Amino acid sequence: MKTFHTPSNSSTMAGFILLGFPCPREGQILLFVLFSAVYLLTLMGNASIICAVRWDQRLHTPMYILLANFSFLEIWYITSTVPNMLANFLSDTKVISFSGCFLQFYLFFSLGSTECFFLAVMAFDRYLAVCRPLYYPTLMTAHLCNILIFSCWMLGFLWFLVPIIIISQMSFCGPRIIDHFLCDPGPLLALSCTRDRVIELTSSTLSSLLLFIPFVFIMGSYALVLRAVLRVPSPAGRRKAFSTCGSHLVVVSLFYGSVMVMYVSPTSEHEAGMQKIVTLFYSVVTPLINPVIYSLRNKDMKRAMEKLLGKLK
Repeated sequence: MKTFHTPSNSSTMAGFILLGFPCPREGQILLFVLFSAVYLLTLMGNASIICAVRWDQRLHTPMYILLANFSFLEIWYITSTVPNMLANFLSDTKVISFSGCFLQFYLFFSLGSTECFFLAVMAFDRYLAVCRPLYYPTLMTAHLCNILIFSCWMLGFLWFLVPIIIISQMSFCGPRIIDHFLCDPGPLLALSCTRDRVIELTSSTLSSLLLFIPFVFIMGSYALVLRAVLRVPSPAGRRKAFSTCGSHLVVVSLFYGSVMVMYVSPTSEHEAGMQKIVTLFYSVVTPLINPVIYSLRNKDMKRAMEKLLGKLK
């Protein structure tokens, strides 16, 4: 490890050192077992939603098709970080290659960007369903739903493409040690030989736009939904509307609450430990609990999951 602490040796090292969660060997093994269980549960939970939507004809509606695609996204989102983290727990060197680091950087931020757009589209779907119920079947057609899904993936994977390519072309000096469990732009920019204000400003601007534009759209949509729900005369109708929208609002709150803590202010202002905890929450914990939230708060999804479990038995 000491050989990486001098600039001369670091310049010849073909990669970076991800410190992850420094602790004794026994602690590393315990973390490996814990995150392996979390990863498997996340895969199972989100795959169950995809299978339930696929096999239950009653769920072949835009809301559940969007939910199935969102679950598919969550599987890849957690896969962009956790498998490498698990390998890191068992590694003595904890080295990630240069290309591997920037591939993870691109996939993690592209999938996170796609999630922001998906949450906005899901809010738009609920707005149409609650505020324009008579026009909903003609407005939210299967064709429009597919266009919105494709647009989310395309925009997500193009949003940070140029800054990531530029950062990957920069020169890095000193010990290439990243005090994180993934390749994050803050620590990477701190390792660059020359500080590039333009790149930092561009990354910060894109992050702010990505967070606030969908968030304002989501909040505006749900403000209109809330106004429409409060006008519903029957308590049963209000409860049904709240049950279909409530789970999505909980997911939005968990994801945006943690992401904004991380990226609204510059990452350099956060201690490394806080960066890891907050990043861990929105990249690992939220994909784990999202299937639980959607299953527990939605009667149709709960019935479909029970039907799926019955088939598996």
